[in-house]
Amino acid sequence: MKTKKIISSAILAIALFTGISSFAQNVVEVAVGSENHTTLVAAVKAAGLVDTLTGAGPFTVFAPTNAAFDKLPAGTVASLLEPANLKTLQGILTYHVVAGKIDSKAVVAAIKAGKGKAVLTTVQGGTLTASLKGENVIVTDDKGGVATITAVDLDASNGIIHVIDTVLMHK
Repeated sequence: MKTKKIISSAILAIALFTGISSFAQNVVEVAVGSENHTTLVAAVKAAGLVDTLTGAGPFTVFAPTNAAFDKLPAGTVASLLEPANLKTLQGILTYHVVAGKIDSKAVVAAIKAGKGKAVLTTVQGGTLTASLKGENVIVTDDKGGVATITAVDLDASNGIIHVIDTVLMHK
């Protein structure tokens, strides 16, 4: 009995040390744990997308920071959070999500394979174009807006998150 307990403890310690855990957080829980994503979390809740984004996925989420939302014209976030703008908010948020788990190495490989750009289809149905600007990966939206990826490969049980510095907008 004591041997089983020691072995179980050792397996748990190895799993936690290597990041392998059945207790891993999903993409929403990872965002909730970030003080830089409180606006995004509020928007996901207001849009009724929590259940979707806690589902099996996998998802690749380009997650705008609070500072990214602050770049929007005054009153935009408050307006989007109103129930009357639910469909618009859902469209903007799902435009930041790509089906599948695409880590930073895969993004860069796709850019190189695409001779300088990789086109990603979002869950919303639009496209994002990833490219390199120096050492940085940038993402260009359908309207020509550009976001820089500032943190990569935040792993979640149902996908991966890349932090961006600008809210992406679709047509």
